[in-house]
Amino acid sequence: MPDNLIPVAIVVAIMLLVGFPVHEFAHALAAYRLGDGTAKLFGRLTLNPIAHFDPLGGILLAATFLGSGGAFGFGWAKPTPVNPSNLQGGPRGEAIVAAAGPLSNLVLAAAAALPLRYLLATPELAGQVPPLALDALALFVYINLVLLVFNLFPIPPLDGSKVLFALLPAQTAWKWRPILEQYGFILLLILFFFPPGASIGGRIVIPIIDAFFSLLVGV
Repeated sequence: MPDNLIPVAIVVAIMLLVGFPVHEFAHALAAYRLGDGTAKLFGRLTLNPIAHFDPLGGILLAATFLGSGGAFGFGWAKPTPVNPSNLQGGPRGEAIVAAAGPLSNLVLAAAAALPLRYLLATPELAGQVPPLALDALALFVYINLVLLVFNLFPIPPLDGSKVLFALLPAQTAWKWRPILEQYGFILLLILFFFPPGASIGGRIVIPIIDAFFSLLVGV
């Protein structure tokens, strides 16, 4: 555990100071551009991490990551308030706002992957960079890809569910949305926590995350 403390602390810091705030800011900005000023009214149209920090979600994130030695983490930011009735485009507008968060994490991952890919392709240059800096850069890429892929999972309350509802026929979405929103969190717990250590959800999303990482970083 002591040897793993620094990289684990870096992961927690990346998520709380960069990954979560940028994700939630992207939701707020997309909603504002589409006509809903609710997030701005609540002071969420900002990159300030404090504005997006959820005490319970942040503490749980740190506790699970540190307690597992970096093998597992679970937490969340303060949800961005959005009033769908104010959005232009109806369900399509809601889907754009929902997708903006995960896509912002893809942009961050790609931006960090460029220098990392260059360094890894240039061993003589990479040798002059402290290993901890390379690890931090790789973790930054990976964590943002986790936020991208996990949040696009099409189950409420994740962002992917709103994208799914926008793509479904209106009658189908109207029928299934209340049911999925009522039981979605329980379904997510089952998918990502059972069986322990080899969950169904983990076996779906981890290969996708690894594939994105390999594509961006080139390893």
